[in-house]
Amino acid sequence: MPTIKIPEHLLPVDGRFGCGPSKIREAQLDALVKNAHLLGTSHRQAPIKELVKQIQSGLLELFHNPPGYEIILGNGGSTAFWDAAAYSLAKGKSQALVHGEFGAKFANALKAPFLESPTVITSEVGSRGELLAEAGVKQYVYPQNETSTGVITPVARVVADSDALFLTDATSSAGGVDFDPQETDVYYFAPQKNFGSDGGLWLALVSPKAIARIEEIAATDRYIPEFLSLKVALDNSRQNQTLNTPALATLVLLNEQIKWINSNGGLAWADAKTKAASAFVYAWAERASFASCFVTDPAHRSQVVCTIDFAETVHAMEVSKVLRENGILDVDPYRKLGRNQLRIATFTAIDITDVERLTAAIDFVVERI
Repeated sequence: MPTIKIPEHLLPVDGRFGCGPSKIREAQLDALVKNAHLLGTSHRQAPIKELVKQIQSGLLELFHNPPGYEIILGNGGSTAFWDAAAYSLAKGKSQALVHGEFGAKFANALKAPFLESPTVITSEVGSRGELLAEAGVKQYVYPQNETSTGVITPVARVVADSDALFLTDATSSAGGVDFDPQETDVYYFAPQKNFGSDGGLWLALVSPKAIARIEEIAATDRYIPEFLSLKVALDNSRQNQTLNTPALATLVLLNEQIKWINSNGGLAWADAKTKAASAFVYAWAERASFASCFVTDPAHRSQVVCTIDFAETVHAMEVSKVLRENGILDVDPYRKLGRNQLRIATFTAIDITDVERLTAAIDFVVERI
């Protein structure tokens, strides 16, 4: 029995608010059952290649069909992509924005011995810096949404050398935040957030300039492990496949979510949905006597990952424990941040009515804990 029983009318219909893995809609599971005959079949045969082709076409539609851009995909998640980018895309000097765990990991990957030492613009967690025009920089990298802290960064270029590339880590924002694709060269993500799928895959929207860089580096004598070769990923993606066998269930779930978002109005619809849900969370936190927004600048606040600090008199992990006992899951803070806070996803699949019930449930628990 729960230590505190939350009344039924305060419980969300779906209690999944994790920042990854995230809520998977019933329609996606129905699609998985409908396509169960694809599971356990070769990813190099027509049925799976057609599924991958649908994903690529659907993502291009979702991302506003920028001329000459392609969707490439590969095995592994965003961590694998950071190393793949270091080996297969980066050259010379990098500049990186770091204001959380995931931006720091990519910046660290760009310290590979065959690259120049990067310029790292570090900010206090809960805020962000800005990319700065810097002569000689060949790639600018940053997280569009820092999942660990709930900080968002606009997708925008700065004045740069003509051959410089811009790389946007979009894992927790892709599919939930609108953007201009021509303001970046590589928009990469794993599908377990707004796309309501499982991990083990990375996908990237890449510009013609980024494709040319991949080809350029592949033609050099740099050692590139096959698993981290973006040239291998590019060649396979053009055949609607990956180097190694992907998790086929992931592809089915992802494809269904892409079709759902596109059929409802695309990124503009998803963007409005996540903005409304996150705005409700932030307004609630600002009203609550025991809570506050961790990200103090409203312009820096994520619309898909809400980080809410609690007063010292209220232990957020105790609140989370009671919520979990009542079927409200995964609102714990990011493990390495070490703050007395909750982290609430407002991804595209999460209904605002469930967000409203979640905040009411938190109020109920705090009054009794």
